[in-house]
Amino acid sequence: MATKIRLQRHGRKKRAFFHIVVADSRSPRDGKFIEKLGSYNPITNPATIVLNVDRAAQWLIDGAQPTDTAAAILSYKGASMKKHLQVGVNKGAITQEEADKRFAAWLEEKAARIDAKKSNLSSAAQKLKAEGLAQESKRRAAVEAKIAAKVAEAEAAANAVEETAEVAAEEAVAEEVIATEEAPAAEEVPAAEEAPAAEEAPAAEEAPAAEEAPAAEEAPAADEAPAAEEAPAAEEAPAAE
Repeated sequence: MATKIRLQRHGRKKRAFFHIVVADSRSPRDGKFIEKLGSYNPITNPATIVLNVDRAAQWLIDGAQPTDTAAAILSYKGASMKKHLQVGVNKGAITQEEADKRFAAWLEEKAARIDAKKSNLSSAAQKLKAEGLAQESKRRAAVEAKIAAKVAEAEAAANAVEETAEVAAEEAVAEEVIATEEAPAAEEVPAAEEAPAAEEAPAAEEAPAAEEAPAAEEAPAADEAPAAEEAPAAEEAPAAE
C-alpha cells in the first residue's frame, strides 16, 4: 500500500487549519488517514507547526512520500534531517550518539534562526507601528491646523459682520439725530401759512346789509291810492231825480 504524508484541511472559510497525516494515496484529501503526525497553522507569522519528528522520520524511512507542502514542513521541523542521520546510522556510517549530537546542534541552529526571524518580525512590526503613529500624528496636526484656520476665518468674518453692523447702527443713529435736529426748522414754515388770516374777508361779505333795500320797497304805501277810489260817493246823483 502506497502511503503519503499530506495535509488535511480543517477550519472555516479563510481561516484554514491543517492536520499533518499519513494516509493511503488512494484516499481523498479529507478522508480516512492512518496516523496523525501533527498540525499546521499558516495564519500566524511565523507559521505554527506541531510535529512528531520521530514518527515523521520513521514514516519517511518506511517509504511514505510527502507532498510538496508536507515535505517543506518536515524539512523545517527537522524530520528530513533526522531521517538522513538515521539512514547513516543504519548503514554504519556514524554512531547513534554522533547522529543525536548532530541533530541537537541542527535544532539549536534552527531555533536561533527562528528566534532571529521572530525578533526581526517584532522589530519590523514595532517600526511599522511607530511609522503609523508618526503619520497619524502628522495627519492629526494637519487636520487641527485646518480646523484652527477655519475657526480663525469664521471668527474674522463674524467680527467683520459685527463691526459692519455696529457702523451701520451708529450711522443710523447719527442720521436720526440729524433728522431730529433739522425737522423743527423745516416745520416753522407753516407759520407763513397763517395766511388764513386774510381769509377773514368774509367780513366784507357783510354786504348783505345793503340788501336792506327792501325797506325802500315800502312803496306800497303809495299804493294807497285806492283811497281816491272812494268816488262812488259821487254816484249819489240819483238823489237829484
